[in-house]
Amino acid sequence: MELPELVTRLAGAIRDEGGRALIVGGWVRDQLLGRDSKDFDIEVFGIEAGRLRAILERFGRVDAVGESFTVYKVGGIDVSLPRRESKIGRGHRGFAVEGDPHLSLEEAARRRDFTINAMSRDPLTGELIDPFGGAADLEARILRMVDPATFGDDSLRVLRCVQFAARFELTIDPATADVCRSLPLDDLPAERIWGEFEKLLLGAERPSIGLALAWELGVIHKLLPELVPLADTPQDPEWHPEGDVWTHTLMVVDEARRRIDDLEHGPAVAMMLAALLHDIGKPQTTVVANGRIRSPGHEEAGVEPATRVLDRLNVWTIDGYDVRRSVLGLVAQHLKPSAFRKAPTPVSDGAFRRLAQKVDLELLARFAKADCHGRAGTFDCSDMDWFLERARSLGVEHAPPAPLVMGRHLLELGVRPGPGMGAILKALYERQLDGEITSLEEGIAAAKALLDESS
Repeated sequence: MELPELVTRLAGAIRDEGGRALIVGGWVRDQLLGRDSKDFDIEVFGIEAGRLRAILERFGRVDAVGESFTVYKVGGIDVSLPRRESKIGRGHRGFAVEGDPHLSLEEAARRRDFTINAMSRDPLTGELIDPFGGAADLEARILRMVDPATFGDDSLRVLRCVQFAARFELTIDPATADVCRSLPLDDLPAERIWGEFEKLLLGAERPSIGLALAWELGVIHKLLPELVPLADTPQDPEWHPEGDVWTHTLMVVDEARRRIDDLEHGPAVAMMLAALLHDIGKPQTTVVANGRIRSPGHEEAGVEPATRVLDRLNVWTIDGYDVRRSVLGLVAQHLKPSAFRKAPTPVSDGAFRRLAQKVDLELLARFAKADCHGRAGTFDCSDMDWFLERARSLGVEHAPPAPLVMGRHLLELGVRPGPGMGAILKALYERQLDGEITSLEEGIAAAKALLDESS
């Protein structure tokens, strides 16, 4: 990969001052994988912090960030000294961190979590520094901890293990897996847990790899216990030949991931969380009757446990998009596209308009198709195309119609503000949803008729 000119210029200036600058971490790993990476982290050996800042100031404004350890930001690049960490307290932040420009390359790399992240590269010579065999592990597709003595000091590494395994399709080293299983994970704040799950769900082509590993390592049992009963919940083999609900969920997650690349961040997150949680109501509703397995009402039943999961992950609004509302809407309504298509009597336009009050219908159709394809066997999933075409024809694919009659119109008719006005507006809007009112003029006429009836 071609390096930014600033990286090589910085490295050259540091070399001229008697130090050595190395690119560390994810960029080196991604380079070996042939993946694009725009994040450059540089560690500088042999130069004290004060001198380092003075060198960096030649290249532009320098911002210093970090409470316990200083990272200098210049031109979009993070520059720091190598550091040693020692565990002094509980939790992800319970470390004493000390910068030391005189650490050896091996000592500096030892604090890293996995061997694939413990490599560095000299931007001037191209030399790969790999004291713990990260390149060989990457080639063998193995995820291995660097230091068994300190790996367990940071329980967040268990979640990083899960998302790295999924994103890079790696197999975890058995000794590393044993340490991961032994950690309680009860010291992690919600934002850090969600941060790693978000990387897993959105960053991996097949998130199911990470979710399966999370199950194996006990992460699901410790952090998302509402999902555990899915593995013991059977499904009717006619419609779900793949087996239990957990197996189906993993398949739907992968199908959903294939359908989010053109979405904005918020809707993409909603799609992936809905895939993970959409059948969370099945364990409490599944029954066996007359030799058939059914889960009546599991969609609405899933709203409460899905809400608990969202509470635990502290997921609300992301980038201005109400992810929580969207996820719960998808969970509660995910069977509607097929149900509308297969209804014994034609579904009214009003039903579409009312459903649009609860969930984005285009996102619902997209998700329902992922749910339909997330099974073993071959099924006709054209119901979702019919549903979306119908929603678009009514102009409600993203939102219900705006009310034609507003409070100001009733004020002009002499209606006083209060509950009575609200009741009239609600009645008029219901008639609008049913298609009985299609213009402001019709709405005003209907309002006058209601007023006449009540006088």
